[in-house]
Amino acid sequence: MNTTNEDMNNFLGNFPSSTFADGTCLIIGSMATVGVVNTDDGLVLFDVGTKMHGPRIFQELRKFSDKPVKYIIYSHGHFDHAFGYAPLLEEVKEKGWEMPQVIAHENVLNRFEKYRMLHGYHNWLNKMQFATPSQTSEDIVSAKETLDPTIVLHGNENFEFKLGQFTFEVYHDMGETDDSSWMFFPAKKVLFTGDLVMNPSYPNVGNPNKVQRYPKHWAIAMEKMLEKNAEYIVPGHGQLIEGRDDVKGTLSIRSEAMHFVHDEVVKRMNEGKWFPEIFHEMLDIEPDKFKNNKYLKPTYGCYRFAIHATYRLYHGWYDTGNPTDLFPSKSDEVAKEILKVADETKILEQAKKLNDEGKIQLALHIVDIVIKGVTSENQTLLEAYTLKNKLLKIMRDELETSFIAKNSYNRGFNQIKNKISELRRKLK
Repeated sequence: MNTTNEDMNNFLGNFPSSTFADGTCLIIGSMATVGVVNTDDGLVLFDVGTKMHGPRIFQELRKFSDKPVKYIIYSHGHFDHAFGYAPLLEEVKEKGWEMPQVIAHENVLNRFEKYRMLHGYHNWLNKMQFATPSQTSEDIVSAKETLDPTIVLHGNENFEFKLGQFTFEVYHDMGETDDSSWMFFPAKKVLFTGDLVMNPSYPNVGNPNKVQRYPKHWAIAMEKMLEKNAEYIVPGHGQLIEGRDDVKGTLSIRSEAMHFVHDEVVKRMNEGKWFPEIFHEMLDIEPDKFKNNKYLKPTYGCYRFAIHATYRLYHGWYDTGNPTDLFPSKSDEVAKEILKVADETKILEQAKKLNDEGKIQLALHIVDIVIKGVTSENQTLLEAYTLKNKLLKIMRDELETSFIAKNSYNRGFNQIKNKISELRRKLK
């Protein structure tokens, strides 16, 4: 089931804030969805959004209630969930309130430390993933200043706290990250899931730009949530999910999908198959009930990413079984050798033919031989770059639905567009 512009807008938080559960709770649309609970003694805040969106989130919060924030729960330490706290701290200082307690898993602290160590790398990586112009000076992620947890969950321990007339339950389960927490609000049957649920999207397991994700653990987390018989889900991204049937459908199909992709990849690994064979077999056997399910749209994560995630969880970097790939030569050197025995114009014509036949991915592989192997800046190279940009545009605009993959194609498209302009100037 393909995604729509409306799906993407909802995923990115372009929807108005609204109350639910008898007016006790608030959902705030942002790049990452924020959840709020109003108690007699103050507010519970689940996630705080990005640094950039923090002021708007704060404004929406204060339209809902003027009570102090007593607890903040981090679903995990990603920049879109845990860095929008500045307006809250300014208010605490201005009004002389007590600092809120911040609840998170111990691995959130490890994540913040990793962000500090890999500051430049993560800034570069996220600009690619979120299609931010490379010349932008403002950091996408900065952990130079963080609001660290004051209540830390260790290992698999759970945590329960009371505020006002209500009790809250916080659990740790791995899924998109190893530092994720989710909260259940029993009195109103509300699940606050963080990125363990995105609406609408296939679980973001196997993100090609990021570290390991955990499909089997994800399935187990969904099963734990199902036991709560909830009536609402505040997802990590997207609009409120409400009604027992939709809540159950959301959780159960994700659990089933994660079990399927994990177990089928493991089955093939046990049969001694290498990744390329496993990947294409898995594409062939994806059940229609997953392809056509409204809860599993490939808006952000997708099935193909999940295949990678499972394999990578258990296998090393040598993934083809071909000894040639163990310590490969530079790809441009291989291409140059091919062009010594093959005419570059014929290879380019073959890439064009594949494009005409709708074999876009294969055409990309072939045109790369010309781009990497041609040693002089000539008309053939210009044609090759122009064809590759056409192919990337088709992948971006017509064939790909995942936000992450679309941005990867778009990044390449823009880089090649600049090379085409430069080549045209030189060849005039």
